[in-house]
Amino acid sequence: MSEKLLLLFVRNPELGKVKTRLAASVGPEKALAIYKRLLEHTFAVTRELAVHKEVCYSDYLDEQDLWPSELYAKRVQPDGDLGEKMEAVFATAFEAGYNSVVIIGSDCLELTPAILQQAYDELTRHDVVIGPAADGGYYLLGMNQLYPALFRNKAWSTEQVLPATLQDVKALQLSHSLLPCLSDVDHAEDLQHTGLL
Repeated sequence: MSEKLLLLFVRNPELGKVKTRLAASVGPEKALAIYKRLLEHTFAVTRELAVHKEVCYSDYLDEQDLWPSELYAKRVQPDGDLGEKMEAVFATAFEAGYNSVVIIGSDCLELTPAILQQAYDELTRHDVVIGPAADGGYYLLGMNQLYPALFRNKAWSTEQVLPATLQDVKALQLSHSLLPCLSDVDHAEDLQHTGLL
């Protein structure tokens, strides 16, 4: 068995429930269409990756969707804020015997298979790998064992997430690697040059 796991945090694609900040500018129908494109991109860049993969849904399991069950295990995200949810799924993964665990969302149109592979390569040399997002958060986080501090006391969805996470990494004296800085699609201005509008 591969000891590597990729966790994908996704929202169930429902009108009015996805990309709400973006929907304020482009409307809920357009926001849903854009989110479906982001999901398709995330599927395209992860499907060939030679690791175990698990889709973690926001609300309910959908067996008849974009993610084929023979390639992706499926579960519903646990309760809590984003940090509590991520800490719980990382803890479950390490308890199951995985030793390189990476989590991504479904908001990054610039993500590539090569960057995902780079994340796992970096985890052979570092305790933690982070993919910084241009908005001050991150699009990817990976580690070789659970470091709960990285998920606690964060102002999620703000520009403080990455600096606070790096501060924790330093305080814990962990080695880390930063991947290329990419842009998430959260606001209308993020859609420039993407071809999504």
